[in-house]
Amino acid sequence: MDFARKTKWTLALVIFFLSLLKPLSANVNGINDSTIEEIRVHVGLIIDTQSWVGKIVYSCISMAITDFYDQNSHYRTKLVLHTRDSEGDPLLLLSHALVLLESVKLDAIIVAENSAGLKILAELGSRVKIPVISLFAAAPSLPFSEYPYLLQIGENDSTRAKIISTLVESFTWRSVILISEDNDSARQILSNVIASFEATGVRIALHITLLASSTNEEIIEQLKKLMNLQTSVYVVHMSPVLASRLFLNAKRIGMISQGYAWITTDVITNFMNSMDPSVIESMQGVVGFKPHIPASKEVRKFAIRWKSKNLNEQNLQEMEINVYSIWSYDMAQALATAAESIITRHPDIVRQETRLNMNFTTIRTSQNGLMFIDEISQSRFKGISGGFQLTSGRLIPKEFKIVNLFEGERTIGYWNPENGTTSIMKEKNDTKMNSTSSNKLESVIWPGGIMNIPKGWNLHGKRLRIGVLVNHGFSELINVIRDPQTKETTVNGFCVDVFKEAIKSLDYDVHYEFIPFVDANGQLAGTYDDLILQVYYKNYDAVVGDTTIFSFRFSHVDFTMPYTDLGIGIVVPKSNKSSMWIFLQPLTGSMWITTTAFFVFTGFVVWLIESPINDEFQGSRCQQIGMIFWYSFSTLVFAYKEKLLSNLSKFVVIIWVFAVLVITSSYTATLASMLTVQRIQSSSREDYVGSQSLVPHAIRNLKNENPRRMQYRSPEEYDDALRRGSKNGGVSAIIDEIPYLKVFLAKYPADYTMIKSKATSGGFGFVFPKGSPLVQDISGAILRLREEEKLQMMENKWFNNTDSVFTNQDSASNPSRLNLHSFGGLFLVTGLSSTSALLIRLYQKRRTMTISNFKFFLNSTIGYVKTLLHSSKLFSDT
Repeated sequence: MDFARKTKWTLALVIFFLSLLKPLSANVNGINDSTIEEIRVHVGLIIDTQSWVGKIVYSCISMAITDFYDQNSHYRTKLVLHTRDSEGDPLLLLSHALVLLESVKLDAIIVAENSAGLKILAELGSRVKIPVISLFAAAPSLPFSEYPYLLQIGENDSTRAKIISTLVESFTWRSVILISEDNDSARQILSNVIASFEATGVRIALHITLLASSTNEEIIEQLKKLMNLQTSVYVVHMSPVLASRLFLNAKRIGMISQGYAWITTDVITNFMNSMDPSVIESMQGVVGFKPHIPASKEVRKFAIRWKSKNLNEQNLQEMEINVYSIWSYDMAQALATAAESIITRHPDIVRQETRLNMNFTTIRTSQNGLMFIDEISQSRFKGISGGFQLTSGRLIPKEFKIVNLFEGERTIGYWNPENGTTSIMKEKNDTKMNSTSSNKLESVIWPGGIMNIPKGWNLHGKRLRIGVLVNHGFSELINVIRDPQTKETTVNGFCVDVFKEAIKSLDYDVHYEFIPFVDANGQLAGTYDDLILQVYYKNYDAVVGDTTIFSFRFSHVDFTMPYTDLGIGIVVPKSNKSSMWIFLQPLTGSMWITTTAFFVFTGFVVWLIESPINDEFQGSRCQQIGMIFWYSFSTLVFAYKEKLLSNLSKFVVIIWVFAVLVITSSYTATLASMLTVQRIQSSSREDYVGSQSLVPHAIRNLKNENPRRMQYRSPEEYDDALRRGSKNGGVSAIIDEIPYLKVFLAKYPADYTMIKSKATSGGFGFVFPKGSPLVQDISGAILRLREEEKLQMMENKWFNNTDSVFTNQDSASNPSRLNLHSFGGLFLVTGLSSTSALLIRLYQKRRTMTISNFKFFLNSTIGYVKTLLHSSKLFSDT
């Protein structure tokens, strides 16, 4: 009974509650019926899912979409991702894009990293009128005006190249080796780096590429090739995965050690914190750069949330957030905001399905793509990265951070396009930071834990093979002696001494050995050009000797700065013949006439001033005329004995005596030179000239038209030829480079002199391979030797200081004669002083005459008045 009653009551309660739920269910159905339909915005995401960038982009975009709609659940739009794996293949990327456009009503396409197919994809976006968003592609920046549906996020290779160039220039390196991955994305950087280096003079010694599939053995093989090169500065631009293996193997063979320098681009530096500890250990001392996002509360919160969300993701649990994470997140939020804004501002928009025939397929086009682009381009909001704003369809970092990896990541400076390298201590309002000097950077701890900047090159203990050409004639320059018993070779001479002193002054050791350029019989194996080509062919590491610097040789090798005098000269015998009228030759005709005129004029001025007051300048007319000439010409030998009374005449004589002293001194020096040197006309076709066969290029540039040349190889042959002269089978002059002539004149200083020289050759320099870092250091050492006068001391040792026998005259322009132009200023001063004194004297004389006349008139008037007064008195008395 009780059981039946309980059953009835239970059934009644169930019916009661069901009756209550029915109207509630009706209300719910009513609400659902009135809910606005959700609008889905389809976005294609095409990435390389195996790359670090692809993994992090996918995770952050997914996280951004989830966060956005959790915070804005009332929005009518909803982004829907359609993810495809490009596997890093640009053709597969384009294939996925076409398939998605054909099968899905896409409103936007997002691609990451892949730059090879970006231009085609941008064209496709313009055709179908949907935004194409490129994340972190290394392709050149495509102009927004030509591709209005393309939005680009991240830096390009042009910016990377500028930063690399700035860093290399900051540390004064002249040569680098570029290591990149063998793919289209990494290959783009080479041309940009070359263009950026052109302005700084830095050279890319080598560019090697590695495949992503390269084995450790293949990587080590490439690295060992680099170890044999002198350049030890490496710029690495590749994927983080391949870079990890590169540095592990470089560490294994000892290339992450003292003397080496490594620079990584942002592609690697962005992921440094995500790399395995063993990789980080192998990268100690590396310098890198990456986009700088200032630390903020939003960045820290995002990092914590992203880390916790991906804690169980095997591919992401070891990674740390970076600029790729933050920009991907902000870009996805901008895309979602733009989609909602379009619906809000244009509620009546209806998606119309239009099809575009692409020959091989038909794809749907979007009718609201242009509005989508405009909304994204005009987006202004504070994202995790700070202020999010596109400029001309592109979002690029405003500043880069330069870091040094050593026991953690150390910030050593910043770089931006406006100011270049800036210090980490920069002030907010400081705009005067434009510099590329390394003093703007904090101290770098380089591989091996050293603080000193690596030289940028390393000989690796190599013993340099120095080629020397045996010059039997001029042993003072280079002399090779081979002991027939011990077979040992001794090399000495001026050129060798300079090289040894230059090497000794370097702050590092250079080991070398001299190897004569001879054949099996001990004879010369070729010419200087042949020896230089051996350096180009890497059979020798350098050439030391009397090697002339010519422009055409720079196509194969580099030269140090010259350590001898430049140019070539002409040597002739000293003359014992002279003309009986040679004393007239030091002055030109105009100079003789002008000088004589000034002698007479000065004597006349002195006479005019002194004659009224000085008895010595008085007498008959003939005596006074003789005094004019005597006094002026006696100043030539300072033999005048007449005492001057007027200050004006004394002033005139002082100026004139100084002028006479200058003229006579110059005349004496010129006459002495003419009595010593017999001038010849080297262009005369009647005389022979001698030269070395080793210097045809220099002689050709002297503009010497004489075809009658004879070749000699030693100072003794020069002497014999000059003594015989052109009429007896010899020569009248020797044309050769200055160092050879110094050797010759040192042996025969009393008999010959050099009368002409011209800098038509570059002097002697040491030869090194193109791009050798030793060129700069040896050139600096030569300059120091010159400044410390050690170079002059070595010349005195080998050449016996032949400077005193060099006259350096030019027979073409005849500068040895003194002309009027050279003394124009002197005559001007003398003439003005004499004329001024003359005018002052005439003024004084006129004034004296006027006063005398006035006194006579006054006396006459007074006398006349007195006469009148006397006459008047007599009249009154009468």
